[in-house]
Amino acid sequence: MTPALGIVWYILIGVLVAGYALLDGFDLGVGILYPFIAKNDAERQTLRHSIGPVWDGNEVWLLTAGGALFAAFPAVYATVFSGFYLAMMLVLFCLIFRAVSLEWSEKAAGAKRGFRGWDLAFFLGSTVAALLLGVALGNVVRGVPVGLDGEFAGSFFDLLNPLALVIGLTGLAMIVVHGASWTAVKTDGALRARAAAVRSWAHWVFVLLVAVATICAALIVPEQAKAVVTNPVGIIAVIVLVLGIVLSRFAMMRKSDGLAFTGSAAGILGLVAIMAVGNYPALVPALGTPERSLTIANSASSHLTLLVMLIIACIGVPVVLAYTALVYKSFWGRVKTAAGDAKGGGAH
Repeated sequence: MTPALGIVWYILIGVLVAGYALLDGFDLGVGILYPFIAKNDAERQTLRHSIGPVWDGNEVWLLTAGGALFAAFPAVYATVFSGFYLAMMLVLFCLIFRAVSLEWSEKAAGAKRGFRGWDLAFFLGSTVAALLLGVALGNVVRGVPVGLDGEFAGSFFDLLNPLALVIGLTGLAMIVVHGASWTAVKTDGALRARAAAVRSWAHWVFVLLVAVATICAALIVPEQAKAVVTNPVGIIAVIVLVLGIVLSRFAMMRKSDGLAFTGSAAGILGLVAIMAVGNYPALVPALGTPERSLTIANSASSHLTLLVMLIIACIGVPVVLAYTALVYKSFWGRVKTAAGDAKGGGAH
């Protein structure tokens, strides 16, 4: 029997993952676009400033999701983090270098020492982290080899399978669209125009990859695909994804940056919800041996642990949401590019 509190925590962890994809997704996207749409130091500074007040808070969602998984489903945490150890360490190093690059780029911009090196670290850290996180989610959808002891029974190269790579590329395209949408909302002039152009073609790539990923999932994991289309929540998630895609394209045609960003956000929420519904009640499907899958029922913590955590979450989450909303409201508005933009000059 699946415990009710386990279901609640399955949903809450899904919400945390969606929150991370939604919030940190756009600043990862800015990092990926950074060397391509910024043509001078002033524009690079504008891009950094567009995410400067929020990027570190956005990453807290990933830490919170990991902590919640550890406390609510410790067996899942152990299996996932042991199996994905190398990939997770690469993600960690990418996020560290990315954070350091953002802090040091401002100082190095004035001194002109190592500036391009930090730019490269920002780009690579954002790109590799986004791709690896997408591949990790792809493996959770496909399933991973699980031994009799409940531990990961494969190798790093087992994670580089076609479905996971397609889902990883789909996630990467999604983040590029989201980052370009954010940049179009937060900047103006030539920088905003370039971001809008990238957003348009990246959106078509994203739509194509969604179609490819859907076909691959129907062929490789038909049980998950069937679970989505036969579950009312799954159907709603598909509708949200489709509406998000249509809304984004409609908003681009109308040159409505805010609406395009809303559509991009809806697409992300739809994708995360589809994955959650497809896997339910498993958190980690066991590849080839469904009976070894780690589910809500066989991997949840004790009732008392889940209850105490839920009480804390009911107090803490509203505070975090209110604080996050306040930060975004305080720093809302377009970031103006410095005067050096027109001449290709440096940041001021």
